[in-house]
Amino acid sequence: MSYNDHDLDYNMLIARPLYFGLGVNVVLPAALIFLCYYIDQHGGVSNKVGDSYQLLFYFFCVLAAAEAGLALWWRQKLMAKPVVRSKETFAFDIADGLVRISRPVFLVIAGISLYGVAFYFLTGHFKESVILVLISFIIFQLVRPRHGQVKKFVETQRKLVDQGQFLAG
Repeated sequence: MSYNDHDLDYNMLIARPLYFGLGVNVVLPAALIFLCYYIDQHGGVSNKVGDSYQLLFYFFCVLAAAEAGLALWWRQKLMAKPVVRSKETFAFDIADGLVRISRPVFLVIAGISLYGVAFYFLTGHFKESVILVLISFIIFQLVRPRHGQVKKFVETQRKLVDQGQFLAG
């Protein structure tokens, strides 16, 4: 597809970053929390932080909220920067750029689910660990690419190209 083609396949644009996001933000955390569940059902782990486990849980929740804000802000900043190298490679650069933008943001979100796993191994409290992993699932749903968002991204990139702003390098 060329620069002037308004019929970009938005489903294909969304698919590549979404598959990566599903792997990093759903499959991997689910596997880790199932591992925690297995360990919990077969003896569990001891609480290494004592009575301060609730404080640690709230600390991880605050970190999760901060990372969620970072992910949303970072996605917006990255989507406003040029990702197109030339008009001739517009469609390819859009698809590649969306993947490059999404990966680091998805990895930030995946860190939240790791808080849940770490919390379990520090405290032995499985239910709170699941809550942290569920928070990461919810944040992934907020950050993942959607049709309207990708259409705005494409239009922003078209405007940047029209202004002569291209990806350096």
